[in-house]
Amino acid sequence: MALLALRLGHHHHHLGLSAPRDPRLLLRRRLVVASSGAVKAPAAAAVVWFKHDLRVDDHPGLAAAVAAEPRRPVLPLYVFDRRILDDASKWREQLLFSPNFLRRPAPPLSGMCQIMKVLIGMDEIKGYSDTMLELLLFALEDLKMVLKSQESDLLIGLGNAEDVVLKLVNEVQAGLIFTEEEVEYRVRNVLASVESSLSNASFLSGNPPEIVVWSASLYDYKNPRELSTSHNQFLKEKLPMNTPLAAPSLPALNIEIETGSLPTLEELKGFLKESRTSENNWVPLKGTSARSILKKTLSQINVKTGVASSGSDGGEDTTAYYAMSGRKIQNSMFTSESSTEVRGGTEITLDALAAYLKYLEGTGKASWQELHDKVRLTETRDGASFCTLFGPALQLGVISKRRVYHETIQYERDRNAGFISPFGYSTPTVTAAVDAICSMEWYWLLALKSQVCIEGNYPVRIWRWKGHLIQYTSVGHEGPSVLLVHGFGASLQHFRDNIGAIADQGCQVWAITLLGFGKSEKPNINYSELLWSELLRDFIVDVVKEPVHLVGNSIGGYICSITASLWPSLARSLILLNTAGSVVPSYSFIPLSEEGRTSWLSSLQARLLLLFLRSRAGGILKEYYPTRTERVDKPLVDEIIRAVSSDHKSYDPGAATVIESIFSFNLSIPLNFLFDSFGGKILIVQGMKDPLTKSKSFVSMLREHCSKVHIRELDAGHAPHDEVPDEVNSLLCEWIKETGA
Repeated sequence: MALLALRLGHHHHHLGLSAPRDPRLLLRRRLVVASSGAVKAPAAAAVVWFKHDLRVDDHPGLAAAVAAEPRRPVLPLYVFDRRILDDASKWREQLLFSPNFLRRPAPPLSGMCQIMKVLIGMDEIKGYSDTMLELLLFALEDLKMVLKSQESDLLIGLGNAEDVVLKLVNEVQAGLIFTEEEVEYRVRNVLASVESSLSNASFLSGNPPEIVVWSASLYDYKNPRELSTSHNQFLKEKLPMNTPLAAPSLPALNIEIETGSLPTLEELKGFLKESRTSENNWVPLKGTSARSILKKTLSQINVKTGVASSGSDGGEDTTAYYAMSGRKIQNSMFTSESSTEVRGGTEITLDALAAYLKYLEGTGKASWQELHDKVRLTETRDGASFCTLFGPALQLGVISKRRVYHETIQYERDRNAGFISPFGYSTPTVTAAVDAICSMEWYWLLALKSQVCIEGNYPVRIWRWKGHLIQYTSVGHEGPSVLLVHGFGASLQHFRDNIGAIADQGCQVWAITLLGFGKSEKPNINYSELLWSELLRDFIVDVVKEPVHLVGNSIGGYICSITASLWPSLARSLILLNTAGSVVPSYSFIPLSEEGRTSWLSSLQARLLLLFLRSRAGGILKEYYPTRTERVDKPLVDEIIRAVSSDHKSYDPGAATVIESIFSFNLSIPLNFLFDSFGGKILIVQGMKDPLTKSKSFVSMLREHCSKVHIRELDAGHAPHDEVPDEVNSLLCEWIKETGA
């Protein structure tokens, strides 16, 4: 029976029908957490289900499967599941091609041009980009080769994981399924669906197989519930570090079964598009950044006024760089000359890591020289090259975080006669690798704790964006969707008294903690208003899956305005609460700043600002809440202090990097230009006692130059939604009702 050759992807059902609304409850009911001890079970076959752990080295699941019973048949399995690889594709087509889905006329700005604005940039909006799909296939090819070298193999399934796993379990009478712990909401839903499918099925052995969940944590902790969410307290606990496991010796796969073969990239893309109708496939979707779209639009305005504009979109042209070099690298670690992500399996990645760590030593190896070129190309700020080069490999699990940490620390010891200095590492590449790994682990632990504990007033979900973990919440199950976007230094918790109240009025409310804030990840990257606008775009398409009423406070309002301007079909309306930005009458030239390397001055300014904010956080917040200072309570202050703690060991990893972005923000694009580009309905809610804004002048400019904007003035400060939540909730619900669902 060619079990795994079957394409089961045509079977679609809503996850909510077969899995609980909160998959944590079902998963924690039956799953067993793997530990260093052997799992006691009869010698039935064991399935090792690979997802984001595409390696044999340092793989606790494989090690536990073998240790439980050395003669046990072990079946490695990978499933191409559309819900993981292409989560948003079906809705993306509905958004682009179904007039009824939009529920409102297109904005009036240049008809077809607006449609193209939506089309441009949507191809990469999915679980895995084309680049990641290619890297995935390289990693799977290497994993399959390594397994075959031990007379085992990687079984390949295509379709819904619960269908593939159930058929395989029945075929081989598996008693155990080993799979890695997950924090992403959609992947946890898939796991819950698999568990539910197995629980409801009948088996010859009488009982469903036991699912064993494992993790390869950098730290040795007992219970994630007991982990502190304070980085300072976490470091004080001085948890021991886990060392990576050696690759286990696997038993030969002596079972007659169709293993399946890996698809090509084009076959995989075709498989992911099978749910799309043929009439939709003609549209040439291409990924384009917010900067490129905005630059093209602004250049048209500047050309009309005779102002020359730069031909660059602000990014490095890696294709041109390598075309000029004219080099063809043997044993290259990259998929192409222009790519900047390390490809392949564990062996190639370890070689690339060695080359990276020895960047300052020089080399005669062409492949290492190529990697060193990539380091120079991607080092947009100190240490940023590490995540660019190795981020995808870590996301796919080609190499574990603790293997990278172990190899990096070992290299540092080798350089210093076995000594690790308490004053810092000896090379910038060692510093970059250690900082990145410890940061990734910290935010993974925060994400894990949020899934096993109820924190705050609303359930926290995790979404992975460009490899980074983002926290969000969703309350309500029907009605128009509303997306709440916080300001600088805040998080989704800033809408603590808005989320539930708006949902109770018949809305589905979403609130997100932007990358770099709260308990969302804070990677070492250049932050900008355009980066965050792309994050909102992807969140709406990937997660919400329908147009939203965009609600933003402060810089969050400005980011919402950019998002609505560049992708107007994503927004039903725009609601701005004391928004950042300004109105420029009769704008004729709009500058667009270029992205560049951050300066040492920005870093110094950021650290000085951190010291100031840390010492005065409570007092400053009370100035922002002039009519109700009692609203500045401990939970609010603690959340802000998380972003501005001054001790380099106590604030969240990456917090200083985000603060640096303040000094490079570009708010020069006029709000009235963004409003005109959006063309939809806009509500401005302005707290007139905002100490950061001359509110009377701002409101006057809005009334004079933005005639279609609706304005509501409140007796409040910079955060009216939190200072006077009842008033704001009433305004928002009335607005949403009037503008139509």
